[in-house]
Order: sequence, then structure tokens, then C-alpha cells
Amino acid sequence: MPTTQSTTSQDVESLYFAGADVGASRTKVALIDTDGQMAGYCVKRSGTDFTATADRCLEAALTMAGIEKDRIRRTISTGYGRKNVTYAQDHRTEISCHGKGCFHYFPFAITIIDIGGQDNKIIKIDENGRRTAFKMNRKCAAGTGAFLEEMSPRLDIPLSDMNSLAAASTDMVKLGSFCTVFSATEVLENIRRGKRVEDIVKGLFFSVISRITEMDAFTEKVVMTGGVVAHNPYLVEMTQELINRPILVPDLPQFTGALGAALYAKETYAF
Repeated sequence: MPTTQSTTSQDVESLYFAGADVGASRTKVALIDTDGQMAGYCVKRSGTDFTATADRCLEAALTMAGIEKDRIRRTISTGYGRKNVTYAQDHRTEISCHGKGCFHYFPFAITIIDIGGQDNKIIKIDENGRRTAFKMNRKCAAGTGAFLEEMSPRLDIPLSDMNSLAAASTDMVKLGSFCTVFSATEVLENIRRGKRVEDIVKGLFFSVISRITEMDAFTEKVVMTGGVVAHNPYLVEMTQELINRPILVPDLPQFTGALGAALYAKETYAF
């Protein structure tokens, strides 16, 4: 809980705040100092024990920052498994934390496209950092990282190779279905027809983008975040072409939710 004890200026400089974003696919932890600067961070597969994974992420982030756990004054958790973080004093919704984290980098009216492992979100933030609207897709894998993970073995390629393969495409294969099951059938049919893997992968990327862009209209300034964006930057290039405007990407786009949670921890701490 927030402390009410007085704090000297020297003590304030040594304080840190943590945010833990426990997603269904990945867990992220971010540590910030009193200036809101990232001091340490870590991401790991969430696995089947969210509590243990959150603990390991915190330890790794502390090691990166070069500090001990007792230097953290407050922690807020977010994400699907936010209630599994035992060292958090409070928790916030992932929508709130993603908005907070993005507005930290881009303090003006924005539309956020967050592509996660199991869901995707569109969040609208006004010029004061207030959320004005959001939409989330969590009922279908289409448009998420899970969709690409499912297609990777179908094509017999590593997931990490998909970005470079899509970028090398010269004749994109458009897929007719957004459904993961039906898309898998289409992928196999295109392989049988002798289509190049590069062109099929670009078609898969286009399917992800199309699913998201149909969710809502965008404001002038658009930000893209999430692990899928972090590992597949070509998705950003393709989206820019589709919506005909530049797209902003924050540093460490996979950590905006964890950063937002850490910023809330700092904001609600009684100095």
C-alpha cells in the first residue's frame, strides 16, 4: 500500500516503480524511476503458472536495473493474469494501462492498435490522455499472434522467419477467410498450387491487418504496439500503406501495458 512517510530528495531519486502485464501468451515486467524512465524490463512466456512467471520476470528486470527488490515502492499489475501477481499492491485493466503507456510516448490524441498473442485492441485517447473509446477482439484468433503461430508450422517455417519472408514477397497471395481454421485450409491449397512461401506469408500478414482495420475507424495519429508488432515490423509498413498515413511505434512496443501499469504505480504513490 502507498506509504505516508515523508521522503527526502535523496530517497526520491532512489525510488522505483513496477508494472507487471500478465498476458495469456507473454508476461512483461517494466521498472521505472521517478522520472518515468525505463530502468529494467523482461518478457517471458506466461506458461501455466502465471505467478511464478511474474516472479521470474521481476527478478530479471531487477537484475537489468541493477537494484534490489526493496527499492521498488509500489507495483501495479494488468493483463489477463493480473490477479496472479502476488507482489502487486493493486491492478488496472489492460485497456487503461496500454493507453497510459502509449500516451507517455505520444502525448496527443491517438488511436492505438495493439496486436497481442491472444487478442487485439483498438483504443482511442484524446489530447488529455483520456480514453474515449475502445474495441477488443478476443473471441477469435484472427488478427492476433496466435493466428501467425498457428500458420507457422503449416508452412514448415520458424515463426521468427515470417517477417523477413513477408518483406521478400513479390506477388502476395490474398486469403479469402479471416477464420484460422479456414485460412489453414487455404494455405495448404496454395502450397499445393506451388505458390511461394513468401507470398503466402505476406497474405497472412495482410489478413491480420485487414481484420484489425475493419474493427474501427482511426484518428489522424495512429500508434501500433504489442509483441506481434515488436517481432514483425513489416506489419507496420503494410498497415501504413493500407491506411495511407504514417504509423508511430514506441520504444519497446511489447511493453506499453507494463509501462502504463508502472506509471500508474508511480502516480498513486504518496511521496
